[in-house]
Amino acid sequence: MSITRKMLKGMGLSEEQQDTILEAHGEQADRLRAELKQAQEEAGRAGQLEQRVNELESQLEAADQDGWKDKHDALQQQFDQYKAEIAAKESQAAKEKAARDWYQGQGVTGKALEIAMRGSGGEVAALELDEAGKIKDSSALEALVQGDFAGLVSREETKGADTARPPAGQSGGEQPSSRGAELYAAYHSSRYGGERKEN
Repeated sequence: MSITRKMLKGMGLSEEQQDTILEAHGEQADRLRAELKQAQEEAGRAGQLEQRVNELESQLEAADQDGWKDKHDALQQQFDQYKAEIAAKESQAAKEKAARDWYQGQGVTGKALEIAMRGSGGEVAALELDEAGKIKDSSALEALVQGDFAGLVSREETKGADTARPPAGQSGGEQPSSRGAELYAAYHSSRYGGERKEN
């Protein structure tokens, strides 16, 4: 319901009172019209936002239908498998190095070492290493060295020269430097036995 001058006059109000009421009523009507206009604009923006949300949801559904999540999961699984393979290879290499060092310390060297490494693959794979890369428990390898690989352990023996018969030219004496010196040394040897020593 709107307020009119006729209605206010019918209430017995003076001209001034009517003007004051109509002015206050006009200000309130203007304020309400401005709020209505703002609400209508916001409603229009809300409609645009709702439309944008619907577009994004349809794009997401299309992406799901393309199988991007399945592709991502498959790729992640391949990457994880690759990392596990690399870690296993590094671990196996460290175990083989530790086993080689241990075998060499036991006297298994050269081709025998290669044979021992090929023959003890399962034992080497089951080894546990400490932080320094050393074998924690070498009992499985010890059993092999004492049993099946006993023939692969080399024992080095150093044998000196036979002193009863020294090799020719290595007696420590001076060798003759001329034919005359050789004849004299031979004569002296046959006559007196042994080499001639000069004072």
